[in-house]
Amino acid sequence: MQEVTVVIPNLNGMKYLEGCLNSLRKQTRKDFEIILVDNGSKDESVAFVRKNYPEVRILRLSENTGFCHAVNRGIRLSDSPYVILLNNDVACRENFVEELVKAIRQDARRFSCAARMMKMDQPMLLDDAGDYYCALGWAFAAGKGRPAGRYAKERRIFAACGGASIYRKELLEKLGLFDEKHFAYLEDIDIGYRARIAGYENRYIPSAVVYHAGSGTSGSAYNAFKVKHASRNSVYLIYKNMPLPQILLNLPFLAAGYLIKICFFAKKGFLGEYVGGLRKGFRMCERENKVVFRKKNLKHYVQIQFELWFNVLRRIGNF
Repeated sequence: MQEVTVVIPNLNGMKYLEGCLNSLRKQTRKDFEIILVDNGSKDESVAFVRKNYPEVRILRLSENTGFCHAVNRGIRLSDSPYVILLNNDVACRENFVEELVKAIRQDARRFSCAARMMKMDQPMLLDDAGDYYCALGWAFAAGKGRPAGRYAKERRIFAACGGASIYRKELLEKLGLFDEKHFAYLEDIDIGYRARIAGYENRYIPSAVVYHAGSGTSGSAYNAFKVKHASRNSVYLIYKNMPLPQILLNLPFLAAGYLIKICFFAKKGFLGEYVGGLRKGFRMCERENKVVFRKKNLKHYVQIQFELWFNVLRRIGNF
């Protein structure tokens, strides 16, 4: 049994897979498994990988079932104690796997560790230095578009970006895998949020570096599919993870956050998609999906709440 498995979800990612898989072949740590979960690609992705990368284990799905279902299938196939999730549109530095495994081993309370994601077309600029969530109902990547040198220290983060992170499989199984109701977008914030409620930690590991093309599957920073699913999931995320008193406490911030987003997407030409997504999000809010409040986790809810307020300042100040 390998200590770590790399799970790569793929949808029509033919143009990225060579760079991604070649970078994994060059890793300083060699003893890991790779599982490619293909989400019903119409290009030649699967044939290309079978021919050129026989070491890769392929699970081919008949249709696009979404990011969450794809990575869950890969996680379940793995027998390793640690699982790295990796987007198909990244290339990894040689010590990427080694650094993530070393980091998550250090503390049994670590649920996930996130890599330093750099922009592939501007490799001195950051794409993601750990994900945060704030009282406005916004999720955001720290350091996006800023010089990488400003984020060179390891630190605790709210959640790890599912595009290049390692997870402790034992805790994934304990807390539940990625919520497939999300399909895609904010699922990594949700799973990191659940881990935080239970008292576990998520870390940013700057020594583990990947170069990210960005929007390799969706095709652009803003499009109808992404706006609709992200707005839908933002409502579901709040309902699922916040007890009612916490929702009421944050309501003024949430109202302001959604109003700002409505204005933003109206200017971008996606007002209908954003508002339609919000409506669908409210319809997703069912009691059986809600995280059960437990008194033993009260101190974690309090800590998270103070972070939600502080992260408003973090988002405004971009630090």
